[in-house]
Amino acid sequence: MIEELLPDPVVTVEAYGDDEAEVGALYPEEEAVVARAVDKRRREFAVVRSCARSAMEKLGVPPQPILPGERGAPGWPPGLVGSMTHCDGYSAAALVRAADLASLGIDAEPHQPLPEGVLPAVALPAEAERLRRLAGDHPDLHGDRLLFSAKESVYKAWFPLTGKWLDFTEADIDVFVDPGERHSGGFRARLLVPGPRVGEHRLDGFEGRWTVQRGLVATAVSVPHT
Repeated sequence: MIEELLPDPVVTVEAYGDDEAEVGALYPEEEAVVARAVDKRRREFAVVRSCARSAMEKLGVPPQPILPGERGAPGWPPGLVGSMTHCDGYSAAALVRAADLASLGIDAEPHQPLPEGVLPAVALPAEAERLRRLAGDHPDLHGDRLLFSAKESVYKAWFPLTGKWLDFTEADIDVFVDPGERHSGGFRARLLVPGPRVGEHRLDGFEGRWTVQRGLVATAVSVPHT
């Protein structure tokens, strides 16, 4: 699912439901991070890292600990950039060599409406208006959850480039549906704060892709070198 949203150099590994049964052991440093966590949190932490280590192996990189750093961002081996996501019944990791992409971000959420009261906290007035129009054209698409996921992917791509927080209200995201499709499309994120510098250029936004499959909405952002 995530693979189809990202360019060819990116390696993705996913785990669905029963696939999560086969989980590799955590490294001692990782065990220490979740030593006091509840079982659900420990399992999610382990499954998504198992996905990430499988992706490392596909890139020819020896598996190694993946420790959360500032604001929980995963610490990748030198020469790699990547992103991880998990929700009930699904985990995924995406990795690429740093020479091929400047950054990337992925997110997956249940394709269900956001809990009441969440949308006003994450959506700008212009985004909320576009979601109302989207709902009129595509009533089976939970655009509020799609917007939330897109903002998560944007943040995950933003943070490694800046080391700074990006608030939900600091990126204006416009979602579109592919012509002739119902469950796939793209989005454009216009940054409302100064963007990161990639090479000699300062970015003013990000572009991403989304899909709805198997009861999930997944989003991804890839940032090329300029």
